[in-house]
Amino acid sequence: MLIRPVTTADFDALRAIELAAFETLRAAGAVSGVPSASSDQQLQRYLDDGFLDVACDHSGDAIGFCGGYIAEHLLHIGEMDVHPNSQRQGVGRALLTAALDKARAQRLDGATLTTDRFAPFNAPFYATMGFRALAADELPARLREILNEEAKNGLNPDRRIAMMLRF
Repeated sequence: MLIRPVTTADFDALRAIELAAFETLRAAGAVSGVPSASSDQQLQRYLDDGFLDVACDHSGDAIGFCGGYIAEHLLHIGEMDVHPNSQRQGVGRALLTAALDKARAQRLDGATLTTDRFAPFNAPFYATMGFRALAADELPARLREILNEEAKNGLNPDRRIAMMLRF
């Protein structure tokens, strides 16, 4: 597996991974409804902040990606997906490790994300990487806004959680 920076030419492949991974999330009860994927604008934001990497298999085909942006001197992981055919092989862990290493090298204070609290490859996985769940009274306004927006977009707020890792 090779992890490399994304180019705009990769955007369609990233969306295909995201749509395929949606079905894994659906099977876990984390999402429902019509699948959707990141827009060019969202992917470009991650790219502009230097936090958009793709994992490729031995053939050079994209099998996963991780995208984030800097907010409040923290890396915010906005999207991370691995194609179902490549899940449970360390791809997500390698992508997240690469993003966190880059954030540490930039001397950021840590990282945040929002995720499903119940699917084993979501919050429980992030906990193995050092993230901790934030209680409602610990949520910065930025994360509260993200969770509210996710609820407006149809994600079940009872399943959603914000997590943080301090370096």
